[in-house]
Amino acid sequence: MKKKQRIETTCVQGGYHPGNGEPRQVPIIQSTTFKYNSSADMGKLFDLEASGYFYTRLQNPTNDYVAAKICELEGGTAAMLTSSGQAANFYAVFNIANCGDHVVSLSAIYGGTFNLFSVTMKKMGIDFTFLSPDCTDEELEAAFRPNTKAVFGETIANPALRVLDIERFAKAAHKHGVPLIVDNTFATPVNCRPIEWGADIVTHSTTKYMDGHGAGVGGCIVDSGKFDWTKYPEKFPGLCTPDESYHGVVYTERFGLGGAFITKATAQLMRDFGSIQSPQNAYLLNLGLESLHVRMARHCENGQAVAEFLAGDDRISFVTYCGLPGDRDHALAEKYLPNGSCGVVSFGIKGGRAAAEKFMGNLKLAAIETHVADARTCCLHPASATHRQMSDAELVAAGVSPDLVRFSCGLENKEDLIDDIKQALDAI
Repeated sequence: MKKKQRIETTCVQGGYHPGNGEPRQVPIIQSTTFKYNSSADMGKLFDLEASGYFYTRLQNPTNDYVAAKICELEGGTAAMLTSSGQAANFYAVFNIANCGDHVVSLSAIYGGTFNLFSVTMKKMGIDFTFLSPDCTDEELEAAFRPNTKAVFGETIANPALRVLDIERFAKAAHKHGVPLIVDNTFATPVNCRPIEWGADIVTHSTTKYMDGHGAGVGGCIVDSGKFDWTKYPEKFPGLCTPDESYHGVVYTERFGLGGAFITKATAQLMRDFGSIQSPQNAYLLNLGLESLHVRMARHCENGQAVAEFLAGDDRISFVTYCGLPGDRDHALAEKYLPNGSCGVVSFGIKGGRAAAEKFMGNLKLAAIETHVADARTCCLHPASATHRQMSDAELVAAGVSPDLVRFSCGLENKEDLIDDIKQALDAI
């Protein structure tokens, strides 16, 4: 029996296994189309009767090699790359929830995802109920409806940094016959593998730590292959009944539980929406994945040091970082994230919104960017940027106060980061 390799080795060598005389690095197949000798050969691809490539809008070899690596890292059975994390979350939900359906979501999620769910997908006829991570069992139970199709949450919420109790929400989802979808962007599979705790579908904004260098926007969806769609055919007809746009194929019958979800998302949603990741971006993503296990340790070391410094400064109103013993999610972090969480620290500055904005303007090393989880330290004032469209009540529900600063520790020396924070505070 082949010995299971460790995650560090998978980061470097997973997904792509070249043969004799083939390129050692993942090749960039920068082509929109692929040549075939006959229409019959190509027809088999359009009928989903053969594997292969005919148009990069659906699939591309470079993308598939990199998706396979992420699939291995997460412990799934199938995966696909998308153009962004937003596209990944949209596809993951829309693949099983349609007009007239309902989804339960945690309220402490990325502002862009909140808007996607509460505004855009609502216009498509999908209703969402948003729950606090601290909801009672009674509130959680009451959130489900007969037309509920999924539960959604983030391993570490952006920017509230709440840690998801994966087992709890997976248990509730499965009790009601629906999958748990977890966005694992901040933790990455290096620090948490949600599938091992009961999650069914895992998504990523690969733009963040996986790429790690601000080089390419992208997303990924990984299917655990563990959720039995066939137990609930009336809930998931798209997977369990014939798809007339592919000559009546039933995805669960043709591709099994391990391949049905991703095949449908690729053959149907990617075909129609075309939110592809470019092969060039996939190549850059793979370079980032090769050092992910090394970089995450440094990000976490820097995040812990910055959080500890801020917690001891009386000019700071609060610090949220699950690595701090006093953090409200510290116990969950010890359970789900024993090797560290991420390099992002959220905190407030006494003096409110004005003080927060002045502090950020004083920083020298840390750049103000609509970005996070990068090799370079960056920071953001979410209330006036990523969460700008949310009302005060929605901000509070998402765990975002007006004075909150999201500080993403890069790979620099931690003492230099602390010195930069000190001088920025002193200059307020």
